[in-house]
Amino acid sequence: MTSSSVNLDFVGREYPANAPYSVGREKIREFAAATGSTHPAHHSVDTARGLGYPDLIAPPTFAVIVAQRTEAQYIEDPAARVDFTRVVHADERFVHHRPIHAGDELVTVLTVVSITERAGLAMVTTRCDIYALAQPDAAGKPATGQPDDAPATELVSTVTSTLAVRGEGL
Repeated sequence: MTSSSVNLDFVGREYPANAPYSVGREKIREFAAATGSTHPAHHSVDTARGLGYPDLIAPPTFAVIVAQRTEAQYIEDPAARVDFTRVVHADERFVHHRPIHAGDELVTVLTVVSITERAGLAMVTTRCDIYALAQPDAAGKPATGQPDDAPATELVSTVTSTLAVRGEGL
């Protein structure tokens, strides 16, 4: 029997928030077109605003773009010992707290939730909590959180992914 080489000690590890991802209108439109999302709120600012949103809203699966850039922190961490050439995507779940929209500045915190190893296959489950940074106030001052003046954030989406990492003999 073979085993995967994934480092089981990474369970519970949390990676700090990554650099902000700026959500742009054209990125939303491109993603919507690529995924066949035809709702007008993904393409027309007037429609989105007419529905009460501040700008274009992203299709629900748009969050995967942000999540995957964050998951790269784990995948590319040499100590995690994840051979990406042996990875198969097993599952992805989204919990949306509000729509992602153009103009959002998103940061993501990654947590390695679990690693289960059986018969040479490691099932790695991660959670990406995606936060929108608060926009500056009318005077242009950045909004801050409490108590350490960290940027204020709003939880926008949680993406839970499971990757299957095959061992050498599989």
